[in-house]
Amino acid sequence: MNSRFLESQVVLVPGASAPAGINTIKSLKMSNFPGKIVATDFTSLSAGFFMADVNEIMPEVDAHYYVKRLFEIVEKHHVRVLMPSSGYDIYPYSENREALAKIGATAVVSDRDTLEICRDKLLTYKKMSGKYSLPFTTADPDKVKSFPVIAKPRFGKGSRDVIKVNNEADLKYIAANSTNTIFQEFLPGVEYTIDVLSDMNKNPLLAVPRIRLQTKAGISTKGRIIRDADLETNCMNMARDIGIRGPSCIQMKESSEEQLKLIEINSRLGGGTIFSTLAGANIPSMILEMLSGIHIDPPRLSEITVVRYYEEIVIENGEWGRDRRNKDVTESNLLSKPRLAE
Repeated sequence: MNSRFLESQVVLVPGASAPAGINTIKSLKMSNFPGKIVATDFTSLSAGFFMADVNEIMPEVDAHYYVKRLFEIVEKHHVRVLMPSSGYDIYPYSENREALAKIGATAVVSDRDTLEICRDKLLTYKKMSGKYSLPFTTADPDKVKSFPVIAKPRFGKGSRDVIKVNNEADLKYIAANSTNTIFQEFLPGVEYTIDVLSDMNKNPLLAVPRIRLQTKAGISTKGRIIRDADLETNCMNMARDIGIRGPSCIQMKESSEEQLKLIEINSRLGGGTIFSTLAGANIPSMILEMLSGIHIDPPRLSEITVVRYYEEIVIENGEWGRDRRNKDVTESNLLSKPRLAE
């Protein structure tokens, strides 16, 4: 590894209160990353703030001053790499990728049209249909002819608002009381997540499959890394076909006939990134190696089972600020934020 390159690197990790951001910081620390980690989030009580070298509060991505604030942080800390560890921040990162590059910062994100295909589950289905095995999917409830089916948001994240529909009456109720809902074949079998890393030219480099043994709120809490050459090749081909740059996580699930079918593709680091890291594929670290010009060889993976648990961070009230006891960050106090981890 080019140690001189890495020592000079400042990496921005967004979404520091969520599993993907925390996983990214943990993975970089596990690789003995010698540079500086800047964590961002919209709330000062983000666990990743207390794990990083520096933290900065960001507005939510739909705020009119988000982009201005982003560039302020990048220039202030001489950020050189922006990690895709937030399902929200990747959109402005992508839209401003060229402008960021002009000030020396590389946003490791896919193009905006690719992000939209991944965000929109109906577009994902249409893009991948005919090439890969997919569950029946439609936005038209009249096309549902058998039960059960799954109703879920067309633009949803994780497993929020996912409902099992058992009969025609439930289908009509959901169709009448929801918008932007899709209906998908119910897949009762084993669920998989496959972490994929592609280079900056959208060439897939490796895939790490795992079985999701237990999930809570869409995040894996227990998982088993497996090796399956056909599955790994298949998922790398998916990443290539959809045009992924950098990391992605692909969700698949078995049908009642044990046929593995594609559910969704997320063009970012996932909430279970640490599973791959512990198995020997430290994707955040490999991204930095890739940007430094190091040739990435597929790592030797360990087939392991990982069980996750909560870990607490204790903050002295005086350190956080008594006047902020029950307050969140707002636009008015954004620029007078507390410094938590310098």
